[in-house]
Amino acid sequence: MSVLPDLHLHYVQACQNLSQPENPFIARVLQEADKNDDISTKGITLKLAGNNHLVPVPRVTDGDLGVLVSVLGQAAFVTGLDLAYNVLTDAGAKTMATFLQENSALRYLNLMFNDIGTSGAELIAGALHRNESLVHLRMTGNKIGNQGGMFFASMLKINSTLEKLDLGDCDVGLQCLIAIAIALTQNKSLKAINLNRPLLSSQQEETTVHIARMLRSNFSLVELHLGKHEMKNFGVERLCEALYENSSLRYLDLSCNNITCDGVKFLGELLKRNHTLEILDLSANRIEDVGAIYLSEALLTWNRTLQALSIVSNNITGKGLVALAHTMQFNMQLSHIYIWGNKFDRSTCVEFSELIETGRLELGCTDVAPYKVDGKVFLAELSHGLAKHRYWAPRCAVVAPGAANASLGIVAVSEY
Repeated sequence: MSVLPDLHLHYVQACQNLSQPENPFIARVLQEADKNDDISTKGITLKLAGNNHLVPVPRVTDGDLGVLVSVLGQAAFVTGLDLAYNVLTDAGAKTMATFLQENSALRYLNLMFNDIGTSGAELIAGALHRNESLVHLRMTGNKIGNQGGMFFASMLKINSTLEKLDLGDCDVGLQCLIAIAIALTQNKSLKAINLNRPLLSSQQEETTVHIARMLRSNFSLVELHLGKHEMKNFGVERLCEALYENSSLRYLDLSCNNITCDGVKFLGELLKRNHTLEILDLSANRIEDVGAIYLSEALLTWNRTLQALSIVSNNITGKGLVALAHTMQFNMQLSHIYIWGNKFDRSTCVEFSELIETGRLELGCTDVAPYKVDGKVFLAELSHGLAKHRYWAPRCAVVAPGAANASLGIVAVSEY
């Protein structure tokens, strides 16, 4: 049963009872929460992230977390907890694991970029064997390693509540990725997973083959991040073969790989027949003009499903960029396109300037903005992109739905 919203008072009392000094940052956040009129009816997320503050804040420690969870134990109106960019270790993970086993209200937990290792990952994954409330977990940037990732793979075989799991930048390896792919052939609840930047020693793309095999039988996964997998054209072909049979995946992230125009040819053919994909991220590959033209041909005549395309830093010149600009004049479904980091010529600047000035392409839906010098049009960079809110989000405001298509901005998974 939820107590009346008076989190700050309970926190002060808990600090005294546990002989733990007060953390002024936590105290201030709890005071702000107490002023929220909707706290007991709608639920709130406590934003205790240690970054993105104009004035540095004291980071949350393991001791601070022990006091905090003792306060939140009876506060069922707290449905989200953002502890990103703090200094939590495996000891803090043990505290959080106990809390997850006992708490039935928490739906969102962000632990990204703390100091949690393999043993901490084991404890948190173990707690999720029995937890039936948590919907979204972010472990991004904690160096849990391959073994830590294996514990999460085992958890996915048992847990039927979790919908979003972020294991990007966690140093997971080949064995872990294969185990997760196998687990997801049976798991029917997970809708989004981030597996960016694993540590792979093999060049044989075994992981991509297993992930492709999983996509043939998994019809619940909506969002998949495979950035920095050293994926080549062979891997892209395997994924495309699987996606002909998949009718659920809507967001595919293949950024920062080794994909060339030959790999994009397979994607172009897929887009002609696929009616599910809505977001495609090919940033930081090397598709060049030929690859851009493959995409433009598929999107011009065949595909009316894709809404967002990122081709940032792909060594594309005016020829390929102009082809995509022309495509946007006919394909009204394609609303977001990100092109910075390529080779702009005058025709590129003119074409995208016209798209923006006529209202066909909104400034919030691209990463370039036109300006003129001596009557000539140029393009400046805007800080937009598919990964805009992957590592940070404004503390004082909720990110608007669809903002830079951040993590299922187009296709929502769940409200927390």
